[in-house]
Amino acid sequence: MNYGQSKDYLKSLQRFGIKLGLENIRTLLQSLGNPHHAYPSLIVAGTNGKGSVAAMLTRILSGHGFRTGLYTSPHLVRIEERIRIGERLITPGELCRGLTAIREKVDELLASRRLSNPPTYFEVITALALTYFRDGRVDFAVLEVGMGGRFDATNTVTPVLSIITTISKDHQKYLGRSLGKIALEKAGVIKKGVPVVCGVRRGTAFRLIRRRARDLGAPFFEVFGPTTSFLPLPLRRGFRFRYDSGSATYSFAPSLQGLHQGVNAAVAIRAAEVLGTLGAPLEKGIIIDAIGKTHWEGRLELVSRKPPVILDGAHNPEGAVSLGAYISDVLREPVILVFDVMKDKDIRRIADILFPLARKVILTQVPMPRAASPEEVLSFCRKHAGKITLEPDVGKAFRKALAEAGARTPVIVAGSLFLVGEVKKVMKRWLARSQEVAFLT
Repeated sequence: MNYGQSKDYLKSLQRFGIKLGLENIRTLLQSLGNPHHAYPSLIVAGTNGKGSVAAMLTRILSGHGFRTGLYTSPHLVRIEERIRIGERLITPGELCRGLTAIREKVDELLASRRLSNPPTYFEVITALALTYFRDGRVDFAVLEVGMGGRFDATNTVTPVLSIITTISKDHQKYLGRSLGKIALEKAGVIKKGVPVVCGVRRGTAFRLIRRRARDLGAPFFEVFGPTTSFLPLPLRRGFRFRYDSGSATYSFAPSLQGLHQGVNAAVAIRAAEVLGTLGAPLEKGIIIDAIGKTHWEGRLELVSRKPPVILDGAHNPEGAVSLGAYISDVLREPVILVFDVMKDKDIRRIADILFPLARKVILTQVPMPRAASPEEVLSFCRKHAGKITLEPDVGKAFRKALAEAGARTPVIVAGSLFLVGEVKKVMKRWLARSQEVAFLT
């Protein structure tokens, strides 16, 4: 398949939606020679912070000279963003060759009825990543769980280390309505005897995860516990952090902005320490350096200075709280907010957190069926109607925000990583036409 055919093939798989269960992906991986058995993996689950922690761990391992694969989701602009070795993304040619081989296997498996139904989009991309890492001879792979944990396609892997970042309410249609049910789904990545690093703080979710680890004989390591300390030190723009893991003390300033990224960095540091006890000794100085150099798009990402333009997914209440804290503690002024969110999210709560921090809110719509329309979002937050403008076209909405902001007022694009991706596409088109906005590259 060429690149266009590969994208069409993946698009055709989206009609199968989300399918819980591991039978299909296990059958597919077995037919591909079980590529995930060729290298040790770290699996990163949780509600928020998974991608950031996975990116930090990849940078830490790469900084020590390990050839490290990274698999994340979703992508912002190009599918290739999901699969990389070190800083290098899978190339379009590599993607096409890998998908062609996988499609041939899928067709064989369906014809022989070893697969009862076609794999999903996520299952095929997961198989592509795991195969690419084998063929690329990685020393480690860092795998971000897509959703949940117990039935996620990445959970076919038996890792050397499991990491759970945070637990909050999200994807309740699939994972359950309570924090306890969600925690148990996330805890499904814990394997018998495999160490687990837990960034969840005290409470029901923490207790359930710890109990699951104990039942499976999995050594359990708290990131924030009675023998640790975590101290944020406010700076003029951002934070510096001091984290005492009980084994060592780290002073660091993450390149990723926000108080929550200091928390994510502490999770990555604790995971690196535990990994170091498993036969891959890691140096404190290199860990701190990696935390300060990790780049991860769409997470409080500054893409322009005049006016300041910041892109952040903030797709659930926990993410909105983190973004709101950054606006209040760092920006310290009302912003222009470009906003869209998926229909299945807690729209009212997210809006109630973010909209009071904005001088003007421009509601737009990502061109995909799951996205809420501006009218649907407005129906949840009419008490903020006086500051709301509706503009379904993402490019026009972004342009209106920039015009409203002038040179100084911060513009925030938030509510969905899919919206962040659409705005990045708009920026790319504008840069190609030599528009006057000075986007950072």
